[in-house]
Amino acid sequence: MQRLEGLARKAIQDYEMIQQGDRVCVGVSGGKDSVALVTALAHLRRYLGREFSLVALTLDPRFGGQPTDYSPLLDYFARLGVEYHIQSTDIGQIVFEERKESNPCALCAKFRRGMLHNKAKELGCNKVALGHHLDDAIETFYMNLWKEGRIGCFRPVTYLSRKDITIIRPFILATEADVRRAVARGGLPVVKSRCPVDGHTTRESAKTFVEEMTRKDKAFRQKTLTALQDSGIDGWAPVHTGRMKDLTLQEESYDII
Repeated sequence: MQRLEGLARKAIQDYEMIQQGDRVCVGVSGGKDSVALVTALAHLRRYLGREFSLVALTLDPRFGGQPTDYSPLLDYFARLGVEYHIQSTDIGQIVFEERKESNPCALCAKFRRGMLHNKAKELGCNKVALGHHLDDAIETFYMNLWKEGRIGCFRPVTYLSRKDITIIRPFILATEADVRRAVARGGLPVVKSRCPVDGHTTRESAKTFVEEMTRKDKAFRQKTLTALQDSGIDGWAPVHTGRMKDLTLQEESYDII
C-alpha cells in the first residue's frame, strides 16, 4: 500500500488535485480500484500537507432487481474513519430489462456519472475522485484511436462548470498491478460486481493489447505515459515540472465508471 499511496501523492501534487479544505467524494463500485482509492486517500489525510475531508459513495445498480451486500465495506470504511453512503438505484433494471441495450456499458456509465455528480453535490463535496489507473488511461487512449480515429484520453483533472464540481483521478500514475498487489497484501475487502457483462466488454481487447505489448517491451506503459505527459493532450502535462523521472512499473502476470 505504501507504493500505491506514494504514486497517488505524486499525482495529486503534480496535477494539484486536492487543495486545503476540499471535501472529496470517492465513487465506490466495490471493486479493487475504488476500495484501494478510499484507503489511500484516508491514509494520505495524515501526511499530504493539506487538510481535506473524505466521503465514500456507492450507487447500487441493483442488477437483477436485487440489492448488493456492501456490509464488508460499511465495516471497513468505518474503521478507516470514512463517511460512507449507499444509494439504491434502478440502473440495472433500466439498462438490462427495460432498454435491453446492445451496448449497455455506455448507458450505464452515463446514468452513474449523472447520479454520482448530483449525490456528491448533495453531500457538500466539491471534488469527485475516481479509481481509474494508468492501465485504464492507456487502454482508453488506444480505444479512442482504433474506434474513433482520434487521439485523446480522459483527463487527470476535469472541472464540470455546469455542476461546479471537479473530477480527479489520483491513481493515474499507478498500474493495475500496483493496485492489485496493494489490495491483496492489505487484505482489503472487495465486493464482486454482479453486472451481467462484467469481463466481457469491448475494453477487454484493449487490455489484452496492452498486456501483449508490455510482454514485448517492459517500458511500454512508461513510454505511453511519457507521450501523454509530454504532448500535454487532455490536460496530461503536469502542472508542476517535477514529474517522476524514474517511475518503475513493476510487472505482474496477470476496470471504470
